[in-house]
Formats: sequence, structure tokens, C-alpha cells
Amino acid sequence: MSRTAALSVRRTTTPSVRRSAVTAVAAFGAFALTALPAAATATPAQIATSKTNGVAYLKSLQAADGSYAGAGLSNEWAFSAFAAAGTAAVDVTPGGDATKNARTVYRGLLSTSGWPSASPVVTDYERAALNSYAAGIDPARVSASRNLFADMYGYWQTAEPGYFGPSANFNGTVFAALALNGAKTQSGQVRIPQALRDAIITRIRANQHNDGGWNFSKAEGSPTELGKTSDIDMTGAAMAALCVSGVPNTDTDITQAKAFLKSKLIANSGAFNAMFGVNTDSNGWAVSGLNACGINPQTGDFLTTMGKTPVDFLIAQQFNPGGGFKYLPSDTSPSAYASIDGLRAVAGGGFTSTPPVPVTAGAPQWVGQGAFTSGTATRLALTVDDGAGGLKVCSVAVTPTGTTTTLGAVLDAATSAATPAGCVTSVAPASGTGTITSVNGKANSGSNTWKVSLDGSAFTTAARGTVVSVGDTIAVRWAA
Repeated sequence: MSRTAALSVRRTTTPSVRRSAVTAVAAFGAFALTALPAAATATPAQIATSKTNGVAYLKSLQAADGSYAGAGLSNEWAFSAFAAAGTAAVDVTPGGDATKNARTVYRGLLSTSGWPSASPVVTDYERAALNSYAAGIDPARVSASRNLFADMYGYWQTAEPGYFGPSANFNGTVFAALALNGAKTQSGQVRIPQALRDAIITRIRANQHNDGGWNFSKAEGSPTELGKTSDIDMTGAAMAALCVSGVPNTDTDITQAKAFLKSKLIANSGAFNAMFGVNTDSNGWAVSGLNACGINPQTGDFLTTMGKTPVDFLIAQQFNPGGGFKYLPSDTSPSAYASIDGLRAVAGGGFTSTPPVPVTAGAPQWVGQGAFTSGTATRLALTVDDGAGGLKVCSVAVTPTGTTTTLGAVLDAATSAATPAGCVTSVAPASGTGTITSVNGKANSGSNTWKVSLDGSAFTTAARGTVVSVGDTIAVRWAA
């Protein structure tokens, strides 16, 4: 796979060859390490200055109409960097015009029927979920018709469970893990069920190269591919994907990834010797991976024998007071994508972050569709777990007739309007509001019955009349 194809997750379906990026955290439950200890080689004051100047530069990239994303190359990854640095997207305005704030304009773009393109790929939706979350837009409730979680579910690979999008483009599965686990509910709950998390984790582990890292393309099952040298960027993203999925940073696969990154450190600068040479974007992705796993990139294994760290390198690439970061050490002007990747990493972020509380008077931390619009077609994300390893994942097309719908209506719709097909083949009873007794031919048996969870809530008895609201991520499971 070409590097350009692999980078579709960064920005659009026709991205630049320069790097960009995205968060995750494991144990800290917030997708960003907001402060580094005083013992770090880059001092808190230096990091604070880098953040202030970096935010100022990214604000200068906003178009006159308030946008960061549009046709061709786009800078929407700025939202993840803003959030990591403590700036709310709704507070970013062109010339102080609050009606054109970055969040409102981005939400409007994602809500249009023409977005992302006539031939979308899964990374379009993953990119949007990570950045909308960081901007304070509930990604499952962008609008009455746009549910980014349902959009991602539609790319589940039935023949290769655990992959999202063609398995050859492994980055689509890594960023599915980052988005589905990282873009939490407004109350901070992971929306997807453990069975889905486990399926994705299994695939990420299976693609880890012998040297401890990962690459953008699939390696699982191929000794040749597994034996190839890994990529710095994708190693950062993949280790972040595991950590945000609940894998501890003491796990063997994480420690091996950490060792791979350590082996690529350059002592006199703190840079990682990346596949495409020393550059800010690769360093940014690697540092974001470490941040996401709660591994300090300025101490221990990442403090070189010459007293340098990857954060030192990143700050050295920043123009001050201008605030932009250069892509290559030899460059004489800043790069937008390098500036996004560099700021996010220096600010302690992974590949998305919980949106900061806005300073704009009256602006909420979150925005999202509050109810279905009767007669407006939409999609819902659904998993069906038979309790015996048979997990089905799909996006269900529904057209509500009110402000809410029911579980029975969703399961009925899934029998004929699910992507991929076959998610639900039968439901009993076929009508009414009572307890669901059978799904896909598997009936309740003793204490093992069909249960339902909405947006990561505790599983309770599944009934046809269970109320489903706009954007709910639905998990149905046969279990005691």
C-alpha cells in the first residue's frame, strides 16, 4: 500500500504525504496527559509557551468562513490539538465573529448529505468522530441524520471479524479502535460493548511486527510482512489504540512497542529515526502514542544519554513567537500538519481529547442532536452477541415516526436494512412491546436471556418496547 493511501485517515480521501494526527489514553480516562512532571527536560514553562504559541498559529489557519475542513486537504485535525492544549473549538472564531465559530461550522459540514464524498472510506468517519469529539460535538448525534458511530459500524468486515474497512488497509482498524473507544459519551462512558473491543484488540495484536511495532498495511498471517521494519507513526497510533481499548501499559505488546520506539531514538536530538527520515509528524504520532498509554516521553527510556527527549525535539522544531512547527529540521517555514501533530504531542494529547469547557459566554461544552426528527432517515449502530463468539456488527437504517423509537423497531429494520447484511435474521416476538425471547433463532434458556445495553450502560432485559433515542449505540447480548 502506498504511503498516500495509508494516510487517508489523516484528512481526506486524497491526503498529502505529510503527516498529521489524532488521542487516546488508557488509565487516565481522558485522552490527554495535561501536564508533565517538573523533572522533564522540557520545563513546564517551555511547554506552556509552546502551547500558547502553537494555539495562536493554528488559529491563524482558520478560513474567513470559520472552517478548518473542506474540499481536498484540510486542517480539521486542529480540533484534537486545540482540545489537548485546552482551547475549545467553539472559542475559535475568524475575526471574533462568534457566528462562524469553528465548532458550528464543522458540525454543519458533517451534517450535509454530500459529506464526505460519493465514495467514502471508513477513515473519513473515524477522522470525523475523533475531531468532532474533541470539538465538543457528540459524534453519534451530529444531526438528525448523521451518526458517525453508525457510519463506522457499516464498515465491519463480516468475513474477517475485528477489521473495519478492507483488512489490507490496517490503519482503518487502528483508527476504528481510537474512535470507537475514545469518542465517549458526554458523561464519559465508552459506548461500545466489551465483545467488540476484544475483537478489535485481537486484530491489532495479530498485526504487531516482530520488532515490536506496526505498519499501515496488514501483516497478520504473513511472516514476510511481520518481519518487516515497523513505522514510527503507526506504532504510536497502534499502541494508543490498544491502550484506549483498555489494554494496560504493562502489557507485553505495549512494552515491546515501547522498546521499538526506544531503539529508534537519536541521542543528540531526541528525535525518532522514522521510516521517512527525521520529521515532526512522525515524532508527534509516536509521542501521542506514549501519551495515550500514560508513558512519559521525557523520562526513563525516552531520555537519551545526551539528555534529550522527543518533546525536546518537537519544541526545537517550533518557530517562536510564530508558533508553527516545521516538518523537517531543514525547513525554513512552518507546515500546518506538522504544527497540528507537534502541538498535540507537546500538549500531552493522544489522538483525541475531551473538549475543554468554553470561555465564550453561554456556549455549552457539548452540542448534539437531542431527538429523532420524525420522517428523517438516519442510522443506528448495533451489535448482536450470541454469547458463543458469534458477534455481529452493523449500521441499521431507520426512519423514525417520532422523537424516539423502540428496540423492536430497530431489530425489525435490521433484518432488511443493515450494513453489512445478516446482522439480524429473525426476532421473536414479531410485534408488541414485551420481552424479546429469541434473536437469530437463539432462544432464551433459563437464566441465559437476551439483554440490551444503550451507550455502554449496564445490560438489562431486552424488550421490544425498550426506548431507543437518537444516536444510541445499541448492544444486544445473550447471557446470564
